[in-house]
Amino acid sequence: MFTARHLIICLILALASNTWLDAARAADAAAQPNIILVITDDQGYGDIGAHGNTMIRTPNLDRLHGQSIRLTDYHVDPTCSPTRSALLTGRYSSRTGVWHTIMGRSIMASDEVTLAELLHGAGYRTAAFGKWHLGDNYPCRPQDQGFEHTVVHGGGGIGQTPDFWGNDYFDDTFWVDGSPTKFEGYCTDVFFREALKFIEKCKGEGKPFFVYLPTNVPHGPFNVAEKYSKPYVQKGVPQAMANFYGMIENADENMGVLMKKLDDWKLAENTILIFTTDNGTAGGAGSTGGGRADAKGKNKKGDSTWPGFNAGMRATKGSQYEGGHRVPFFIRWPNGKLGQPRDIEAITAHIDVLPTLCDLTGVKVPAELKIDGTSLVPLLKDQKVEWSDRTLFVHSQRIELPKKWKTSAVMTEQWRLIDGKSLYDIKADPGQQNDIAGKHPAVVEKLRGEYDKWWDSISTRFDDYVRIAIGSEKENPARLTAHDWHTGDGPVPWNQNMIKANTRANGYWAIHVEKAGRYAFTLRRFPAEEGKPIGADVARIQVGDAKAFSSIAKDATSVTIEIDLKAGPAKFQSWFGEGEKDTGAFFVEVERK
Repeated sequence: MFTARHLIICLILALASNTWLDAARAADAAAQPNIILVITDDQGYGDIGAHGNTMIRTPNLDRLHGQSIRLTDYHVDPTCSPTRSALLTGRYSSRTGVWHTIMGRSIMASDEVTLAELLHGAGYRTAAFGKWHLGDNYPCRPQDQGFEHTVVHGGGGIGQTPDFWGNDYFDDTFWVDGSPTKFEGYCTDVFFREALKFIEKCKGEGKPFFVYLPTNVPHGPFNVAEKYSKPYVQKGVPQAMANFYGMIENADENMGVLMKKLDDWKLAENTILIFTTDNGTAGGAGSTGGGRADAKGKNKKGDSTWPGFNAGMRATKGSQYEGGHRVPFFIRWPNGKLGQPRDIEAITAHIDVLPTLCDLTGVKVPAELKIDGTSLVPLLKDQKVEWSDRTLFVHSQRIELPKKWKTSAVMTEQWRLIDGKSLYDIKADPGQQNDIAGKHPAVVEKLRGEYDKWWDSISTRFDDYVRIAIGSEKENPARLTAHDWHTGDGPVPWNQNMIKANTRANGYWAIHVEKAGRYAFTLRRFPAEEGKPIGADVARIQVGDAKAFSSIAKDATSVTIEIDLKAGPAKFQSWFGEGEKDTGAFFVEVERK
């Protein structure tokens, strides 16, 4: 017979059980390693002292290099957004809708599942600080993709069109959880400082954390305090490269502060600390224009005494050759039983980061995600593990619709097939100077076949748009910029200097109207904070089949046109003037009334 006494006993046992479960969960949370993933922008393999650069000063990265397992044959995409999408999803970038850095093709599809979403679902606190470059609008912002706290700039770099107008790396305004917030200090100092605040807060809460810290440096423009650049100029380094090195030195300084804080807070032992970069060097291999050396990695004319250093690799950022996509990767986790610091020479890639970190933390990757990468945990934990060779792929498209074989590399541990034509034995010829395709036709045929299968598998999104939502309660009004125009072959005003130079251009946005209703489109030639007039008499818009126009008052800085829209996908374009070739509005605020 079940009595009141039995009920009380059952309740006590249930409470005890719940207490035990809560304690177990707390213990598990405490045991889960923290993750800090630092990724600098446009810093190449040769832009680190430990990799043989005798000019640059990176004492903290050199120290981390000595404490870490180093992936020495680690590859990313040759440019920014594609690398970030692949790293965060474990999938080749083109699968995610990303193959460019502008033109609406740098926006990652909202149905992609990121590392942040997986970790957050497993109890991690998640935050991003710095450069997102995978969409500035709902539903593709970092806060829409698993990051609960964000401090980021707009677009692909400070000073680009979606960024807060007038930002110049010093005392800038960044987007904090979607709201513009003014900060004091140099951009890299701000991002590291905000990251440390978040880490300290998580420490106080006893929560494991994932901090994604993608700096915008050393991406151009090369703005840095003279105290960092002047010593390099005095040693014969060209000014632009001196600035580039100075930006890296400042980032290295911040890495030192981060590492010391982890020690002070007794977090270092159980924190997975990763340093990597997003593509090959943009300023460290002999180019004084903030860009690249020539196709063979030789320095352009006009350089000063120091010719730069590219670790013997051919070409730089944006290239299908090794210097465009082989980058540093250091991983340190003292509690992880990964063995002694060492080099791992097996070929690896950005797509391996998500499955590896999920494996290390015990976070399950749902089978339906169809990850392209492979967990590297066996390589990290066992120096004698047998590791099968694999075939990996990178390409740089930078056009509206990808073209097969364009700027591509098919890679194994021995071979590099470039653009489907040239073949290099990377072991015997690391500088990729001797094309031996004619001597190994069977290898070329095999690698071409592997590429064909890969291309067929990634091309399913090529005809789709990743659309910006308007009318959503998550972002109303939505702020659109010309950075995300689809223009075909036309110019895209992707940075603020192009807008200041009175660039004449036009294109359309791929949007999705979330709800049918009345919408107000406020069109601007310059952002509201600039306060400059439009300089036209009439404005027009077309959203799908719906059209509307308005006259523009003299010296007006904006004009608002209201229009009724039905829900669903659409193309949206604007014009200042009455001709089809007239320039469009570079900045538009869209509000569902």
